[in-house]
Amino acid sequence: MDAADAEIEVTDTGNATAASGATAVTGYRGPAPGTDGAPSAVRVSGTGDAIASEGGLANAGYIHQVSVEKLTMVQQRAPQEPAPWPHQVGVIPPRAHSFQHRAEADRLRAAVEGGGTAVLSQVLTGMGGVGKTQLAADYARAAWEEAGLDVLVWVTASARSPVVTGYAQASVELCRADPDDPEQAAKKFLGWLQPKASAKPCRWLIVLDDVADPDDLRGLWPPTSPYGRTLVTTRRRDAALIGEGRRRIEVGLFTEGEAVAYLTTSLAAHCRVEPVDQLTALASDLGYLPLALTQAAAYLIDSGLGVAAYCDLLADRATRLADTAPDRLPDEQAVAVAAAWSLSLDRADRLRPVGLARPMLQLAALLDANDIPQQVLTSEPALTHLAQHRTRTGPARARTRKWWPGKRQRSPAQAAREEAIGALRALHRLSLIDHTPTAAHPAVRVHQLIQRATRDALTPREFDQLARTAADALAAVWPEIERDTSLAQALRANTDALTGHAEDALYRPDAHDVLYRNGNSLGASGQVTAARHHFHHLATTARHHLGSDHPDTLIARHKLAVWQGYAGDAAGAAAAFAELLDDQLRVHGPDHPDTLDARSDLAYWRGEAGDAAGAAAAFAELLDDRLRAQGPDHPSTLSTRHGLASWRGEAGDAAGAAAALAELLDDRLRAQGPDHPDILSTRHGLALWQGYAGDAAGAAAAFAELLDDRLRAQGPDHPDTLITRHNLAYWRGEAGDAAGAAAALAELLDDRLRALGPNHPDTLSTRHGLASWRGEAGDAAGAAAALAELLDDQLRVHGPDHPDILSTRHNLAYWRGEAGDAAGAAAAFAELLDDRLRTQGPDHPHILTTRNSLADWRSRAGQDSPAVE
Repeated sequence: MDAADAEIEVTDTGNATAASGATAVTGYRGPAPGTDGAPSAVRVSGTGDAIASEGGLANAGYIHQVSVEKLTMVQQRAPQEPAPWPHQVGVIPPRAHSFQHRAEADRLRAAVEGGGTAVLSQVLTGMGGVGKTQLAADYARAAWEEAGLDVLVWVTASARSPVVTGYAQASVELCRADPDDPEQAAKKFLGWLQPKASAKPCRWLIVLDDVADPDDLRGLWPPTSPYGRTLVTTRRRDAALIGEGRRRIEVGLFTEGEAVAYLTTSLAAHCRVEPVDQLTALASDLGYLPLALTQAAAYLIDSGLGVAAYCDLLADRATRLADTAPDRLPDEQAVAVAAAWSLSLDRADRLRPVGLARPMLQLAALLDANDIPQQVLTSEPALTHLAQHRTRTGPARARTRKWWPGKRQRSPAQAAREEAIGALRALHRLSLIDHTPTAAHPAVRVHQLIQRATRDALTPREFDQLARTAADALAAVWPEIERDTSLAQALRANTDALTGHAEDALYRPDAHDVLYRNGNSLGASGQVTAARHHFHHLATTARHHLGSDHPDTLIARHKLAVWQGYAGDAAGAAAAFAELLDDQLRVHGPDHPDTLDARSDLAYWRGEAGDAAGAAAAFAELLDDRLRAQGPDHPSTLSTRHGLASWRGEAGDAAGAAAALAELLDDRLRAQGPDHPDILSTRHGLALWQGYAGDAAGAAAAFAELLDDRLRAQGPDHPDTLITRHNLAYWRGEAGDAAGAAAALAELLDDRLRALGPNHPDTLSTRHGLASWRGEAGDAAGAAAALAELLDDQLRVHGPDHPDILSTRHNLAYWRGEAGDAAGAAAAFAELLDDRLRTQGPDHPHILTTRNSLADWRSRAGQDSPAVE
């Protein structure tokens, strides 16, 4: 019979036993059946057991060849003998070029040098790119070289599997563990780390680098041991990472000095010497982030570009962050700065509330890196944005319930406020932002390069839409009355940041309201010159984007003229309103509300420029037109009656002003109700002109009543409440109680300093009044000294020609004279007269007052001079 046609039967072969690397087979071993020269079939039965030990290979049955498709075999390898100590498992990352010693390194060492109080597990947390791995590597090398470690294990812990693998490798090398069962080997290693009374103490250090998820370490934390230490690096801030015996160390950015030293050293290694001021500017532009600094240095070295030119490249909004990275990354870095946080953001988006972290970070990326009020990011426009741009993290499916069960159902077009806060917490947990929810003013901080990388990922359409959303969010929380100066400052800073990132989008399709709010807030805070500059820029930019006749351009010009006047240039404001009025008449016509408002402000600033009679006449004409176009009860008509009365008083008819305001008050009470702000304003004006008409005591009484109502209706820190207190103090002084007036103004000064700050015009005005009433109370020298100090501060805030400066100089000269220096007073009035003539013109009412004062003090000093020329 041909061998190929034969069949072979093998039975009762007995056991196959192999040891010490030998191979044993019982049964059949030969070519595969059906192949050339092989039997057509092989039947094996009744074989014994296969027993292998110490690396042997045993098989009972049939072997032709080992094939993963046909046969799975397990070969038991002989356990590896334990490695002698000291022993290292894993590779410590190499030291970065120009490595900088940092305070965090000292904090790490201090924690394990405290004797019995030593912290045995430490967690380095921080945003991606701050140098956590380099700090851990520096610490591990120092511990290995200096601290007499027996075992050091370095594990890249980006997931659970590499942690298990790292522990298993250590277990194979140190504990005779089976390498074919990593989970069991890892457990054996953790058990081996436990101190044992009968065993020699082992001094060990376990480094778990770049832990991505606290759950990855569940059941894998090294045990607590007096001989062992654990060091973890992670971007996470979850509470699960910090337990008993574990201390968190926050790793921050480089200091300015560390950043400049790094750049200097790195460039010097390639014979590059750059100006310190340029290196300082570059460090600031990169937010002192170590990863960004290393890649910037590499770019400068590889490209040969100068530091100033690189800063220009960074400042160019058309340049993407990825374009500023070198072609080859230094120090074995894995990712460029532009991609350093993408995985963190992906993980944050998977945390509850799922899919909201990314749209939240996108919104924050357009705002102020240093202080975004939480209420901006939880405003109605922000909640709508979150709902509309929720990231899809899995297959689309209907949501059956909200994250927070029990909450009332909301429209799917808007997220819940709790979800917005949850998104902030998710970003905080991944170190993408810093969120302080328990602070008095909850706020968010985000590194400027994280912002830039986030903006770079947006399409142009997404970018413009997001800019308008951010502007809507700011406008939604901006209070009409800014009682919280910190919030107002933060809103202005965020608007400035938004404008810097996306100014063009804020003019499409029109100028966003937040741009006007920002300028008005500057002025309301006392920064009148800054407000003037703001509206100059706004008017110019609106003209460029929208055209000269667009309503938003005309409104910006209106605001510019207003703040030009408040900045001290009343005549310039009047001239600007005259020009604006011509354009308003041409574009809108004579009866348009904006045209009538321009006429009102033109009349007011003509009065402030010294023409009180002209202002009164203009208000009278305007009143006729408002009555015809808007009716007698329109708020603007009533405001025009108020302005007319006031300027009649300024023109010399105080009694007539008081009578007109009394009539106006009756009409406003009928039309608006007792607590309307305009009612309170009219009562304020009535009390003022009652005093100027000769009834100081009546004015004081009226202001006292008004103050009670303002406190009830508007609160103690409302600007109008503080102004009422100022006027009450003044009229008490005019009624004969100079000391009481000074005491009241001293109290008011404390409150204005707290509410408004030291440079606000109202604060400076209170100091002026306090000094004057102290003089009236008998302390002329003290009044002069206080006014001299005030003058220095006003010059710093306002500049030399502001009307308030001229007023302070007038009163300073007066009180110097009253303090006994008549000649000095005369000389001061002479200088003041020259400056008033130059800035206000010869027909301004204050010119005559100054001339008379000069004549009076020259007379007192024994000098002959005509009073009036």
